[in-house]
Amino acid sequence: MQTNSTIKAVIFDWAGTTLDYGCMAPASVFMKIFNEASIDLTIEQARGPMGSHKKVHIEILLKLPEVQAQWQRKFGKTPDESDVMMLFNKFVPLQIACLKEHSEMIPGVVETITKLKDAGIKIGSTTGYTRAMMEIVAPEAKKQGYVPDFLVCADEVPAGRPEPWMCLRNAEHLRAYPLHQCVKVGDTVVDIQEGLNAGMWSVGLTLCGNEVGLTQAHVQKLSATEREKLVSKAEQKLKSAGAHYLISSVVELPAVLKDIESKIAQGLKP
Repeated sequence: MQTNSTIKAVIFDWAGTTLDYGCMAPASVFMKIFNEASIDLTIEQARGPMGSHKKVHIEILLKLPEVQAQWQRKFGKTPDESDVMMLFNKFVPLQIACLKEHSEMIPGVVETITKLKDAGIKIGSTTGYTRAMMEIVAPEAKKQGYVPDFLVCADEVPAGRPEPWMCLRNAEHLRAYPLHQCVKVGDTVVDIQEGLNAGMWSVGLTLCGNEVGLTQAHVQKLSATEREKLVSKAEQKLKSAGAHYLISSVVELPAVLKDIESKIAQGLKP
């Protein structure tokens, strides 16, 4: 990429994209609050709505037929809004309590984003976390050298992902337009949909993110065959969501942006 890139802004997700390899922090807490309610939840189910506002995430989990059947047996009724709030109120302090230990930057991210900034690209960010949660995460990221130009949280817009409002607020604040010269990067289905709904190029992350859902240490212990199988499954899911590009981590992003610049030069749009 050259200085004064035709790409105006890249808008990154947080957990599973720039930090918290494997998106471990929220997954562990969702499992905990449902298990404490005597509801069996698989890790795949817990990760399904990842990237959504955390209250919406709980709402989606409570609508799963398997969860509703268990809830009916346990509580004699189907879950309602009061149950959503009960679980969300349990989720918030548990999530805040564990965020620091899950705020390590993913290797190569800081260096890669520094290169993008040097190329004149503005760096935005969106998250399914609330502002209170990001008041823990953002300072930890700053200590490691990552400070995006702007951050929008799920509780600061009319609706979180997959609706486009966090991306659009980034674009407005960063004065990054036209939108087809902006790129959204994330590791979940709703990240991809958020970017598409905002009229941006959407890049999906596989190995480091929610769809593989493993720590870096665990990933390093996988055989080549095991790793390929997990990445292939993640790629299929994110591609089905509409991702324009798929990469294993942010480190591979510069080559993608170069290709997007070429497409923009040809008059192509996402």
